[in-house]
Amino acid sequence: MESARAHILVEGRVQGVFYRSFARGVAMQFGLHGWVKNLYDGRVEAVFEGDRGGIEQAILACRKGPSGSHVTDIDLTWEEYSGRETGFDIRY
Repeated sequence: MESARAHILVEGRVQGVFYRSFARGVAMQFGLHGWVKNLYDGRVEAVFEGDRGGIEQAILACRKGPSGSHVTDIDLTWEEYSGRETGFDIRY
C-alpha cells in the first residue's frame, strides 16, 4: 500500500447536486481521509489521503459525479502525504 495525497478542483455543474455528499461517500467507500467544500466560483475542492489506488478509484468516481451533476474538468495535484487527515469532512 502506497500512501498518497491528492488535491482536486472539480469544474462543471457540481454545486446544488449533492456533489460534496457524493464525494464523502466515495471517500468512505475507499477508506480515504480528507475533506470537500464548495468554492465561491462554482467549483468543488477536495483532498483525499490514503492508499494511492483507492484515491485513483475515488477520482474516477468523482469524474462521473452524482446524478444531476456534469463534471467538465478535474484539476489534480498529487501532494506529499501528511497523515494529518482523520475522517472525511464536508467543509462550509
